[in-house]
Amino acid sequence: MPEVDLSPGTISYEDTGSGPTVVLLHGLAMDGSLWRHAVADLRADHRCIVPTLPLGSHRRPMRPEADLSFRGHVELIAEFLERLDLCDVTLVQSDMGFAQLLAAEHSERLGRLVLLSCEAFDNYPPGLPGRILGVAARIPGGLNALVQPMRFRLLRRSPMALGRMAKRPIPDAVTDAWLRPLFEEREIRRDLLKYLRAAIADKGLMRTASEGVVSFDRPALVVWAAEDRVMPPEHGRRLAALLPQGRLIEIADSYTLVPEDQPRELAAVVRRFVRGTTGSEETWTNARGAAANPS
Repeated sequence: MPEVDLSPGTISYEDTGSGPTVVLLHGLAMDGSLWRHAVADLRADHRCIVPTLPLGSHRRPMRPEADLSFRGHVELIAEFLERLDLCDVTLVQSDMGFAQLLAAEHSERLGRLVLLSCEAFDNYPPGLPGRILGVAARIPGGLNALVQPMRFRLLRRSPMALGRMAKRPIPDAVTDAWLRPLFEEREIRRDLLKYLRAAIADKGLMRTASEGVVSFDRPALVVWAAEDRVMPPEHGRRLAALLPQGRLIEIADSYTLVPEDQPRELAAVVRRFVRGTTGSEETWTNARGAAANPS
């Protein structure tokens, strides 16, 4: 897997396929394998770039002085796009809210934006899992005490872990890989704690990021899990309304992690969106059931 050295540290990423460039961002305590099924489909006619961000499942610790706050991650992603000289990117963000602030403050390399069941407005840290992580981050040793029981695979399906994130069980081999760095590496837990503690200290930043998307004047698609139990579907509708060229699709039979629950439908949605912004006559269905042309 290729790597790139950025200001906070070394980031690994997957780069596969050819065609329009799609950059896909994962969430907390996950790595780029979240996108494995969607990428297997999209890479037939897209260049898919999937970085593993320093959010707990990365293999190489960041530099001790690295800024790993919400804004620090946004700067890291902007630097990543610049270092790889990526232009006219379709940026797809699952779970986290980074893409909202990136679209508002570092949009120069973005051609299109897809927000996929993610943090927004006052839902930060999001839902029950986010609140539990927030409590653990406040207590010395709390994150390690929370993480270590997740060695028992059955517990990963609990509401405080992945039970409200994915409607269907994620394969054990995948979650083993996601959690192993947190189990074994103190420096990886240190990196994640930096993010969590900064999130607790500045909850208002997420609202600023969500409201800032009004400045993104390029094609944007909000894709939300209709049964999401962590990210309120109403937030998806609000984001779509704020984006000047925003459209909304709600995907049935899925929780937050649409790339796990409905990867084929998600890949089809992204493909139609990329094609639609270059002159296709395809239409989208918004939350009220009305057809809207995405171009």
